[in-house]
Amino acid sequence: MSRLTEAAVGVGLAALGLALTLAAADSLAEPAPVAPPAAPAAPPPDAPARVASYRLEASLDVPAHRVTGKGTLTWTNASSEPTRELWFHLYLNAFKNDKTVFLRSPFGAGRSGDHGSDYGYIDVSRLTVRELGTDDLWPRAARHSPGDPDDQTDIVLPLPAEVAPGATLHIDFEWQSRLPSIVERTGYSGSFHLVGHWFPKIARREPDGRWAHFTFHPQAEFYADFGSYDVSLDVPAEMVVGATGTQVRDERQGARRRLEFHADPVHDFVWTASPEFRERGEQIDGVRVRFLYPPGHETNTETAVDAIRFALPRFNRLYGAYPHPTLTVVHPPEHARNAGGMEYPALITTGGPWWAAKSGVRMIEGVTVHELGHQWFQGILASNEQAWPFLDEGFNTFAEMRALDARYGPGSMIALPGLTLSGAAARRAVAISAGHDHPVAQPADRFSSFDSIGALVYARTAITLETVGNVWGHDGLERAFSRYARRERFRHPGPKGFLEDVRVELGNDAHGSLHTALFDKGWVDYELADLDCVEIGPARGVFGDGAARTTSTGDGEKQRSCRALVRRKGTLRFPVDVELIFADGTRQRRRWQADEDWATFDATGKSEVVAATVDPDRLVLLDENLGNNSRRQRSEFGHRALERLTYAAGLALALAGP
Repeated sequence: MSRLTEAAVGVGLAALGLALTLAAADSLAEPAPVAPPAAPAAPPPDAPARVASYRLEASLDVPAHRVTGKGTLTWTNASSEPTRELWFHLYLNAFKNDKTVFLRSPFGAGRSGDHGSDYGYIDVSRLTVRELGTDDLWPRAARHSPGDPDDQTDIVLPLPAEVAPGATLHIDFEWQSRLPSIVERTGYSGSFHLVGHWFPKIARREPDGRWAHFTFHPQAEFYADFGSYDVSLDVPAEMVVGATGTQVRDERQGARRRLEFHADPVHDFVWTASPEFRERGEQIDGVRVRFLYPPGHETNTETAVDAIRFALPRFNRLYGAYPHPTLTVVHPPEHARNAGGMEYPALITTGGPWWAAKSGVRMIEGVTVHELGHQWFQGILASNEQAWPFLDEGFNTFAEMRALDARYGPGSMIALPGLTLSGAAARRAVAISAGHDHPVAQPADRFSSFDSIGALVYARTAITLETVGNVWGHDGLERAFSRYARRERFRHPGPKGFLEDVRVELGNDAHGSLHTALFDKGWVDYELADLDCVEIGPARGVFGDGAARTTSTGDGEKQRSCRALVRRKGTLRFPVDVELIFADGTRQRRRWQADEDWATFDATGKSEVVAATVDPDRLVLLDENLGNNSRRQRSEFGHRALERLTYAAGLALALAGP
């Protein structure tokens, strides 16, 4: 339902008021009049606005993989415009059948590419708004997502009255969720349950009154308002449960347990349950960290503990203090691998086979640090992952890459005897191949595939930021990130603020190059195009006039004059060094601002230049072809041989002509 104009709203409310007045005399009239929604109390000045807060009670039926629940959503219209509708994300319906937006492609969905073997869904059975009467409003809700009769993940609910800016609604609802077999992010496998997207979740309304609602696309993630969550879970007594937030109660009731959790401020709530979980606790930089893992994964867990011990204090220092007293780290069992590698507020999942930590490939370290970083890049900042996925996955991949490099050095991705590989080198290989396919800064559903998102949003964003730091200084780039992360905490930022922070800390050139790289498919290729040397002596000829006229035959000590020609192709401009290497072993570096398409670098002396390299330290990771960055001086034999072969080829063609 489209938003009504102000005049139409006024007329509609007048008619509604008249009908409500007649309600007692006419059983067919509108419901009884209700008081208008009240404005909420202002939050503390140092805390985010609690726009969408939930009190939920739910029970898990393990054999049926079903969650039955009821709850109350306290929602404030924090925008500047009234509304006559609410939008709800019923994302568990993404796994309802093979025709949903998430699953309809026969080529596979999302990261996993799987369709699952058992389907799941969410059914809302009743929804009332206290401020708007006692009637069940859910029958008014749309039957499917806008314009898509085969999808039910993005549902609008028309309201019988307008909700003014600043007004608060108390929305009571009952629902039932049937978990699917795990495709990704949520579901069950055996007795393991990861319960995500399990309750009706209201979409975010932007300050200007636009609803940020969208279907659950396999390439997109999530966007929601902050609030407080108080959640009561009823599960079998043998279940070990991990959840967003702090556990405040655990009560045994025969064969069942009732656990209560509190989380604030967060924009989602997820939980996991399994009778097989082992537990380990650590106090790390003021945070109670709880590790849940299956039997046989003790070494993997020890590796994850070590990674958190390093990365949590680092991220606290760089991006502002982690705001929650607890963090739960879940390693799913191997049969539930698609539940791994996911972030939710105050709960992350890792993953990997039992031997992963012993392989020399830092998969456990990488996934642990990456998902931890999401506690800032999305969890605290809460940017719109559908509209700007690079603000989440791209920035976080860079944070992960820098952290792993700081902790493990050149072998930050692979550390085997005789073989090391850094995260930057690995991601560069992926990112360069896709650099001309799409802009990095665009909505998730505009990418051609999840592989494209991996190459551009994850990898290319990371190596672009690494290049900016390499060229203009990582200290300044860290300051830009720190300004951005602290200022935009809980504020749902877009990209403009961060780009301005880069301008402030690193200058206009860095800002311009970063903008071009992210928004305009920016690319660059540096080339050492030519290197040549000739022998020169004293100048020959007649010099001066009259009595001062002299003649020189050019006799005397000879020198070598050398020239290196460098080129820059593409739309990006990064200043680089050009290194000249002389026959006597000395090296000389010259700075090239790369404002022009080409430049020459000359050197004259007794020792000739035998080789030259542009960007010798390989700082510009976006350079598309590192193989053409260096050149050795062509030999006299090669030069003369080519000249004679060219002459011979021309002569042969002349003789063969008519």
